[in-house]
Amino acid sequence: MKIAAIDIGSNAARLLINEVKINNRKPEFIKLNLLRVPLRLGMDVFTLGKIGEEREKMVLDSMKIFSDLMKIYQVDHYRACATSAMRDASNGNAIIQKVKDTSGITIEIISGDEEATLIYENHVAEGLDKEFAYLYIDVGGGSTELTFYENGKMMYEKSFNIGTIRLLNNLVSPANWQEMKEEIKKNIISKKPIIAIGSGGNINKIFSMSKTKDGKPMSLSYLKKTHKELNELTVDERMTKYNLREDRADVIAYALKVFNNVMSWSDINKIFVPKISVADGLIHNIYSQLQNKK
Repeated sequence: MKIAAIDIGSNAARLLINEVKINNRKPEFIKLNLLRVPLRLGMDVFTLGKIGEEREKMVLDSMKIFSDLMKIYQVDHYRACATSAMRDASNGNAIIQKVKDTSGITIEIISGDEEATLIYENHVAEGLDKEFAYLYIDVGGGSTELTFYENGKMMYEKSFNIGTIRLLNNLVSPANWQEMKEEIKKNIISKKPIIAIGSGGNINKIFSMSKTKDGKPMSLSYLKKTHKELNELTVDERMTKYNLREDRADVIAYALKVFNNVMSWSDINKIFVPKISVADGLIHNIYSQLQNKK
């Protein structure tokens, strides 16, 4: 069975295609293709309130390519979700209709809480030590999703309008940060030590830059040191020194600021980065729903 997930975020759109094979009665998810297009919808939406003509065309063209790729790979099931930027765009629904008309792809606009739930669908914490509690932190272009997991249960989830594209455009107020801090102090509490699980393109890039071995955590002190180093460089200098694309180099320090704040306010000193995403969560969600129908 082949399943595809389309995640249209504020910074980029991703198409993930997986083949699911049953191995010892357990599903094995094999990545066939991952395509990322830096649409940067948030650059329009968070400043103008809508998606401009140029980026609208990029959305339509990208979805045609995604549709063709799904046909080439003979995808059996797919789900396409749009998050923060499309939620906030005054012309979001009109563009979704155009996508349906031109490529046949049906896009759902999902809430921040649904986005947080999709990260949880990766079930990473289920394979980790029950002596700890876990906080999933997903930092996107338009929002940050937090999901707190303890004793095999989701205890808390919330989406905050704090994301890298909003920060880049100076659209996050002190009140936004204060709300996040108060929510964390009130809800991310455990008698067990809490460990962070990070997701999103920026933390994945930081993880690869750190040369940390897969399965090993990064420390909060390392994130703070890296944040300081990145902040002292221009975007061009970051691109040269760390071999970053421009659309990563201009937001990566903002992502680190979010991770550093969330971890500091939660009294967390280490973070695992298992390369999970909303798209991965979508794949698992589609598979779970198909199994439930059976």
